[in-house]
Amino acid sequence: MHATETKGVELADYHLKGVAYLWFELWEDSREEGSPPARWSKFANAFIDHFLPAHTRADRAAEFENLKQGSRSVWEYHMEFARLFKYGIHMLPTMEDMVPMFVQGLNPLTINEASTTALNSDVTYGKMIAFD
Repeated sequence: MHATETKGVELADYHLKGVAYLWFELWEDSREEGSPPARWSKFANAFIDHFLPAHTRADRAAEFENLKQGSRSVWEYHMEFARLFKYGIHMLPTMEDMVPMFVQGLNPLTINEASTTALNSDVTYGKMIAFD
């Protein structure tokens, strides 16, 4: 299911329960009257800021910054990179900033194999992620 930036916030309203729902109601009420519908990114940031302690966010940001492929497949590394990215988004504001960090975390064997494969065929990003 794909929702627009504003529909995602409306859907969240239906799924939140207990304390999270009460927080959502207060958050909605605190917005200026007549302001445009809330966007998912604003909601998600406010939600994380409220419910995820600062030290946990800092730990996840450090984990993202030090992330290496290690023995993971490229796909597993990509998934972990994507999961932790939200904690390090301030480090990588653009896609151009993100790519070098992703590549730096790859192990040398993967880079060597991918380079060899790229020289021998037309490799796209999608093929690279599926590469093991």
